[in-house]
This record gives sequence, C-alpha cells and structure tokens, in this order.
Amino acid sequence: MSKLRQIALVAFDGFQILDITGPASVFAAANNAEGKERYRVSVVSANGGNIQSNCGIEIASQSMKSTRAIDWDTVLIAGGKDEGLEALCRNAAAMRWILKAAQKAHRFGSICSGTFVLGHLGLLDKRRVTTHWAYCTLLTKQFPNAIVDPNALYVIDGNLWTSAGVTTGIDMSLGLVAKDLGSSVANTIAKRLVLYARRPGYQSQFSPVLGAQSASEANNEFTGLIEWIQSHLNESLDIPVLADFVSMSERNFYRKFTECIGQTPARYVETLRLEQCRELLSAGLSLKEISALTGYSNPSQLTKAFERRFGISPTLFRETQSITDS
Repeated sequence: MSKLRQIALVAFDGFQILDITGPASVFAAANNAEGKERYRVSVVSANGGNIQSNCGIEIASQSMKSTRAIDWDTVLIAGGKDEGLEALCRNAAAMRWILKAAQKAHRFGSICSGTFVLGHLGLLDKRRVTTHWAYCTLLTKQFPNAIVDPNALYVIDGNLWTSAGVTTGIDMSLGLVAKDLGSSVANTIAKRLVLYARRPGYQSQFSPVLGAQSASEANNEFTGLIEWIQSHLNESLDIPVLADFVSMSERNFYRKFTECIGQTPARYVETLRLEQCRELLSAGLSLKEISALTGYSNPSQLTKAFERRFGISPTLFRETQSITDS
C-alpha cells in the first residue's frame, strides 16, 4: 500500500500559473490512474485567500499560518514575476515557514525561478540545481556555492528536485510520480495528459530542432530539410545528400546552412543522433539496435561519438539513469 503523500505548492502574487497547475494536474492524474487518493495537493501562500497569477487568473490558497510546516511529504516553490518573488523573500515569517517545511519534508524543490527562494534560505549550497535558462547566470552569480546546470529540464540531487520551469514542472512531477508509484503509472499519466513523450531530466532546455526551425524562419529553403533530417537519422546524411535535398552545390549549402543554423551540418546531425541515442538508451534498447536506428555503422562508432560529446560511455549513462529512476 502506497501512503498518502501531502504535496505543498507554494505560490505568491504573480506566480507562473503553469508552475502550479502543471504539477497539480499530474498528481491528480496519478490519483485517477491508481483509482485511489495517492496525493493530496494544497496551494499554500503567505496570507492565504485568492492569489493572482502572472496571467491574471486567481486561485484559492491556504495560509501558511493555518498549516503545519512539518506535515508535508513534498514542498515545491513556484516561480513567477520578479517582484512577487522578491516580496516573498522579504517576508520573514513566510521564509521561516518554507525553511522549516523544506527541512522536515521527505523532499523539496522548486519550479522555474522559485529556485531563488531556496537559495536565499541557504538550501542550494553545494547542491546540483537548475532553473529557467534565462535565470541561470543570475542564479550562479547570487548563489556561487550552488552547482547550476543551465541545460537540464530538471535535476535531482538527493531530496532536492529543481526544474527549468513552466512545462518542465510537468516533467519533474512525472519523475516524482515515477519514483513513488513506478514508471508505468507515470507513462499512463503522460498518455492521459496527451504529452508527446515523457521528457527525462537530462534532456536539454534547448531543443536542437526547435532552435534550427527558429533560425531558419528567415530562410525557408532549410525548413523542409530540418524536418526531413529528424525522420531519417538512420540513413546517410553527409553533405552531398543534404545539399542535393535542397538543390544546392555542396560548397554553397555548407556555407549557407552553417550561417543560418549556427553550426555545421555534421555537428547538427550528430546532435540529433546523440539526443535520440540518449532516449533509446533510457528505453532499454541494445547498443547494436541503437546504432542502427541512429545512423552509426556499429556500437563502437556510437560509443566514441557519445563519449566525445557527453564525457561518459553509453553503458555508464544507462546505468546512471536506471539509478535515478529507481
């Protein structure tokens, strides 16, 4: 029997609404998937009552005074407008409540810029964390003892869970459910929420495909190519093949693609292949299967490229992911 887990989502005036509603929806879906209440979610704020989100929608909240800071299994701090965060950090009573709740909880963390609240409480020292890419430099500057990963969707360091924010709060919450109830339940929830895929924490905040699509908006001659590459990673994707697809000379194609996308064609293709490799490794496929699916001639070639890019072997990567997911 899994125990009932009390979840506190800490909000403030100007909070990012998806930082609250995203995780809340995941935990509610877990209850539906299990057919019983596994999670009980409460939105908590300094004074309680209705609080306004960054998009103007108000939600009801419990006041910190009316709840005991020691009753929570999981405490997550939402992100939001800078002035709202700053006001929360100046509220001594609220910060004492959050600190006590985090220290007593089974696990605690933040979504998006909520990481700054934890930093002001001294809870990030020598811990691996992340936040929205736009705030990573500032987070590092303000809290130099934190180990900030500017790329990950979410990071787990012991009982500290931090995410990049907005939709990644959903990814992290699915990770929490997978930890509690198993990956099959988390996968069921992802399907019910009509998500394209469950994104692992290591996945970069910067989608190479989205980045290339954005870069090519002013140069429509590469739009179709970018889509085609993604669906043909198991095939030969050298310069002659790619140049022929867009009816350019090889030299002209190389120059224009590099200028437009910001990286060489070979680097871009390798990035897509290795991202797919990581997904397939997490799915349990063999190196032989993965190399065939991602355009590498054999597992040895795949391993060399993987180690060169990530500084870790595919086998060790798979092992570390299985430990994280267990």
